[in-house]
Amino acid sequence: MCCLFGIVDHQRRFNAKEKTHILSVLATACEERGTDATGIAYCSDYHLSIYKRPLEAHRLRFRVPEDSSVIMGHTRMTTQGRANRNRNNHPFLGETNGERFALAHNGVLWNDRILRRSRHLPKTKIETDSYVAVQLIEQKTALDLSSLKYMAEQVKGSFTFTVLDERENLYFVKGDSPMCLYYYPGCGVYLYASTESILNRALVQLDLHLGRPEQIVLDCGDILKITHTGKREMGTFETSSFLDPWDDCSLRPVQTEERSGSCTVEREYLEELKSVAAYYGYAPESIDRLLDSGFSTDEIEEFLYEGMMYR
Repeated sequence: MCCLFGIVDHQRRFNAKEKTHILSVLATACEERGTDATGIAYCSDYHLSIYKRPLEAHRLRFRVPEDSSVIMGHTRMTTQGRANRNRNNHPFLGETNGERFALAHNGVLWNDRILRRSRHLPKTKIETDSYVAVQLIEQKTALDLSSLKYMAEQVKGSFTFTVLDERENLYFVKGDSPMCLYYYPGCGVYLYASTESILNRALVQLDLHLGRPEQIVLDCGDILKITHTGKREMGTFETSSFLDPWDDCSLRPVQTEERSGSCTVEREYLEELKSVAAYYGYAPESIDRLLDSGFSTDEIEEFLYEGMMYR
């Protein structure tokens, strides 16, 4: 459980000091969903910058540049990858065809290791499940609705992503994790946070007098692009993986019949797990029992290496 937050100020209503204050209040309100690390991403002079630290939001000191009109942020609750290694914190930096982008994620992905094997993704020192989303986008020639659709249909788990590029286009990839987005048409301002209660609480504290907001409702499977001029474009992705989480081959016992594609990769991975288990003195049937009980292959691998498995 992490929190996404940010602002799009396409009519440049706020100066740098005001934007910094708004983001600080938003980030602090987001601490209820994560205090292990805080980070922001923004563009200044056509250059994308990321500033993140393993600190609670109220302790993070930053200043938004005057010419930055779109800023996205993240507060983290650690699930995978230690926060004191700053490379594991959000947002993450990526690049497609020479153009940089930043990505932040709220949720947990359970097939990141599977994707690294099956999609031949490059090795990385970043230890989080979220970073596989960056690597999947980098396989494409551009950051756009199409490449985000590809990424969203490959990952399995809970998620909502925000992505910012160097042209100050902000994307929302809405899975089953929450997102609340307000638009103030009278002044050209978008504000967002992972939950409505967090966003409303921050707005009460800010007392911005922006008028009545329009809530932009995003459903699971929606991809929204907001340009630096405030224009909105929509895309979608297939959400069948949300309907049957057990459809992931890695979460099933091995079947006797041969499978093709990614399931063949998973069969090989499972056989490798059983070989490792045998080395540590566990019977292969122990792996099958854990799978039947609902544990994923990643969890079983952690049990093996941490000596937590039962015989």
